[in-house]
Amino acid sequence: MTIKEAQQTVDAWINTTGVRYFNELTNLALLMEEVGEMARIIARRYGEQSEKESDKDKDLSDEMADVLFVLICLANQTGIDLTEAFKRNLEKKNQRDAMRHLNNPKLKTLPSDNEPHNK
Repeated sequence: MTIKEAQQTVDAWINTTGVRYFNELTNLALLMEEVGEMARIIARRYGEQSEKESDKDKDLSDEMADVLFVLICLANQTGIDLTEAFKRNLEKKNQRDAMRHLNNPKLKTLPSDNEPHNK
């Protein structure tokens, strides 16, 4: 599925099953809520906090999909073509950061095995 197809699919779902879009402020609050749920899983599963038994069955991919769904809702509501916006964003990053990361001494060494993102 392309980003454009995802935007169309979400719009169709909202206008049938979902009845209508929540207003933008409500969707922004929902986006923050979903990001928080995703952050909770990452902090406990890959970070230094211990994971509660009740959180061990949480599906990180499902939480990421929830974030994406609400973000797509906001894009649709505000008339943003996410495909074009993402292309422009990558172009900006390629120009701005062409040498920045290559020249970053902090990135020259591999992270230690103790760092959470290697789990």
